[in-house]
Amino acid sequence: MDNIYIEYNFTVAPKEPATEILIAELGGVGFESFVENENGVVAYIQKNEWNDSILDDVFILKSEEFDIKFEFSEIEQTNWNAEWEKNFNPIQVDETVSIRAPFHENPNLPYDIVIEPKMSFGTGHHETTHMMVQHLIDLDVDGKKVLDMGCGTGILAIFAEMKGAQPLDAIDIDEWCYENTKENVERNNCKHITAYKGEASLLEGRKYDIIIANINRNILLNDMKTYTSCLNSNGVLLLSGFYTEDIPIINEEVEKYGLSLQKTIERNNWVALRYKK
Repeated sequence: MDNIYIEYNFTVAPKEPATEILIAELGGVGFESFVENENGVVAYIQKNEWNDSILDDVFILKSEEFDIKFEFSEIEQTNWNAEWEKNFNPIQVDETVSIRAPFHENPNLPYDIVIEPKMSFGTGHHETTHMMVQHLIDLDVDGKKVLDMGCGTGILAIFAEMKGAQPLDAIDIDEWCYENTKENVERNNCKHITAYKGEASLLEGRKYDIIIANINRNILLNDMKTYTSCLNSNGVLLLSGFYTEDIPIINEEVEKYGLSLQKTIERNNWVALRYKK
C-alpha cells in the first residue's frame, strides 16, 4: 500500500494542553496519525484527503494563547517505513514484555511482541501504550473476552491473547490501523483476534470481561456509556490517552455507571486507570 502522505511538523508553545487539542482538531479534519515529540507533534494525512485549506477549521491555530508554527511536505509510504526502521528502537516493559520490529534481536523475555507500526499509533514507546501493557501484566486475562478499542497497531490485543485471553475484538476507526492490526495479528500467530474497522456503534449487543480503550479524552467521555454497558459484571475497564489533570472528569463519568477506580499508573503526566464494575 504505497499511499502518499502529507507530513505536517507542528511546533507548539506552550506544549500542553495545546498539543492534545491540536491532535483532536486535526483528527476531525482528516489527519490519521500523530507522533508527539519534545517540540510539539508531527501529523500525517493521505494526499488524496488533503487540500490547501485543510487547516482552516483547526481553530486552535487562531488562538492567541498558544504559539503554533508548522511546515509541511510530501512523504511516500516507503520513505516512512525507512524512517521508522531507522528510528524505532526495541523496548522492554517491566522486564516482562519486549516490543520490537522483525529486524531486532529477541531478548527472550516471557512475552515477545513483533510489530511493524507503519502509520499506526501504538508502538509501546508512547507512555499510554506502555502503561496499558503494565496494567495487562498485572491482570489475570486467561479465558476472558477482551475488547481493544482504538487498537492502533493491535499491540494490546496481541499481548492479551499471549496471556490467554480469548476471544478478542480489536476495533479502530482508521483504515490504516485496521489493516495494520490484521498484519500484526498474523505476524504474532494470534488465532483469537478479530479486527474491525469502525467506532463505538459496532459494540451494540456485545459483552466483554475486559475493555481496553486507549483513545483521547473527548472520545472516551463521549463513548463511556457504551463501553460500560458492554462490560460484564465484575468486568475490568482500562482507560488511557489523557493527562493526570483529566482524572477527575474521567472518574466522574465512569462512576456514573457503577464502576470504581482500582489502580492508577502515571508516566510523564500521562495516566492509565483501571476500573472494576
